[in-house]
Amino acid sequence: MAHYLKSYLHFQIIVMRLLLITCFLVSSYSCFSQDSSFVADINLENVEYPFPVKYISLNSQQQSLRMAYMDLEGQEPTGEVILLLHGKNFCAAYWEQTARDLSAMGFRVIMPDQVGFGKSTKPEHYQYSFQQLAQNTRAILDTLYIRKVIVLGHSMGGMLATRFALMYPEMTDKLILENPLGLEDWKLSIPYTSVDYLYQAELRQNYKSIKQYQLTNYYNNKWKPEYEKWVGILAGWTKNRNYSLLAWNSALTYDMIFTQPVVYEFKNLSMPVLLIIGQRDRTAPGKANAPAKIRESLGNYPKLGRQTARQIASSRLVELDNVGHLPHIEAYDRFRTALLKFLVK
Repeated sequence: MAHYLKSYLHFQIIVMRLLLITCFLVSSYSCFSQDSSFVADINLENVEYPFPVKYISLNSQQQSLRMAYMDLEGQEPTGEVILLLHGKNFCAAYWEQTARDLSAMGFRVIMPDQVGFGKSTKPEHYQYSFQQLAQNTRAILDTLYIRKVIVLGHSMGGMLATRFALMYPEMTDKLILENPLGLEDWKLSIPYTSVDYLYQAELRQNYKSIKQYQLTNYYNNKWKPEYEKWVGILAGWTKNRNYSLLAWNSALTYDMIFTQPVVYEFKNLSMPVLLIIGQRDRTAPGKANAPAKIRESLGNYPKLGRQTARQIASSRLVELDNVGHLPHIEAYDRFRTALLKFLVK
């Protein structure tokens, strides 16, 4: 009997270990649910990315920082490089499908996690600016001896992509903006909210509030299982004992987005520009604080996309009907068609 119990317990231990290993190998971020006990590491050390992750060291603002990135070679290299810049509530991992298709076409694909995001350092103090993030991003390209890139930015990454193109026009062969933020100047109509206020709001975040925001603002109240991992990473962070540091960095980057518009400089872009605009999008940071009479006029992406296209000398506008803020997640095939048509010409 004792031998039987010992064998049974040994078997149970093996089963539990296999379950734990399986959960981790399903790429960590697919194991999340509302009741998950998963705690995300502050630099996502326990979250697997789709491609090998590399790092560069940055000496920035009297600090030693690490910036993570993925570098996917083209399957039959054409010599062209495309830089993919993530949005505010995401990390470089959400470019997986886009990167695989671009690699299959021969593009080398560079996908950074900006400082304060993903697997990169979360500084205790940092003066965030799009100029600083553009410099940091260029440091990766310089390390890799890359002198020419096509730049694709989504959401906050669209603001960064625009700033990068303005700062380094000689490096930017083409620019693609996917539902970028910064198409209007919110300071003109939304009262300023302090970083301290934003920080307190971030501290209150949890799985339910994060999912509700994405469900309502990104996906038109239509949820799919593949969206869960992007909620899971953020929710897993809220359970980290150092979440206050993550919340502080999030507040600082919200302030950067609100106070550093690029809308006045689109006319200075000299390279070919593609605007991919999901027409259902109504994103406008701080919109809830705007006076009621103008609140609904903010974040009108159909209108903003057309206004922006008119400001850029060499632009192409692709409007995606019934698509929200995340075309490359919500309607990938239509996003891909628009992207590839622009790239092959």
